[in-house]
Amino acid sequence: MGANVTILQGVIASADGAAAPARLDKALSEVSGLSRERIKALIEAGQVQLAGAPARSASAKPAPGTAWRIAVPEATPAAAQPQDIPLSIAYEDDYLIVVDKPAGLVVHPAAGNLDGTLVNALLHHCRGNLSGIGGVARPGIVHRIDKDTSGLLVVAKTDAAHEGLARQFADHSIERAYLAVTAGVPIPAAGTVRGTIARDPRDRKKMALVPEGQSHQRGKHAVTHYKVLETLAPALGGAALVECRLETGRTHQVRVHLASIGHALLGDPVYARTPQRLRPLITRLGFHRQALHAAVLGFVHPISGDRVSFRATTPVDLGELIVELRGSV
Repeated sequence: MGANVTILQGVIASADGAAAPARLDKALSEVSGLSRERIKALIEAGQVQLAGAPARSASAKPAPGTAWRIAVPEATPAAAQPQDIPLSIAYEDDYLIVVDKPAGLVVHPAAGNLDGTLVNALLHHCRGNLSGIGGVARPGIVHRIDKDTSGLLVVAKTDAAHEGLARQFADHSIERAYLAVTAGVPIPAAGTVRGTIARDPRDRKKMALVPEGQSHQRGKHAVTHYKVLETLAPALGGAALVECRLETGRTHQVRVHLASIGHALLGDPVYARTPQRLRPLITRLGFHRQALHAAVLGFVHPISGDRVSFRATTPVDLGELIVELRGSV
């Protein structure tokens, strides 16, 4: 076959002891460590056999006791190239890695940022330890945070981990808490912002909030729960350290939601202008990004089933901003 091939094989068991067999893709995913999508692709490629004959359908329900065999080709190299970029690792095992991303680092290569990204860094860091996501030796990016937002994100190293994490993000069971510094102090001090987030029709680089019920606007339902942790800088008209817990995870969600209630993030170049009263302090500190940090990330480990949670320390630049604002009494 040219490339190295790993052979997986066994016998179909009954579904949880029930008489009715499971779908082939589900049954093989559970025993092989491959995702159902990967199993489907291998079936289409003729790499899956049942009772010695090529499997024809992912939805087939083979009888218990049927022998199966999967030929898994070696993962092909990713298009992105490995680059030796320093990483802060909060946790790592054979299945996933939790990274504390610095502000300024783009997550995924794209137009304008073809290299120097987190993916390039992970390809170098995990070299030889990526089993292949969808048949490609690449890290499984299941969520992203903006270039100029710092903090935690989890990345899959295997197909099965990728599928398990993606399922949790889809059903909104991931724990995510952000620290934000806002212009002014939100009133009430705790609340929930709801609304569909969609592309701004006037500026495709921005997102916009569409009130609930306006389903004619294409977008995604979004919910952010916020709580003021500390009131800052009363002498400068006020600012606040705010915790935001995400019920959903949409592009620019925290930035859009806080701006929608009149309390945009300090330093946000897209959704806010720094208030005149705070500009000297911001300029003196050289703080030129949105004041947002992904501080807490929790989820069920997709392989072990254990609940895990991680907390990132506040980065130096954001910490200095908070200290300076705290001292402006």
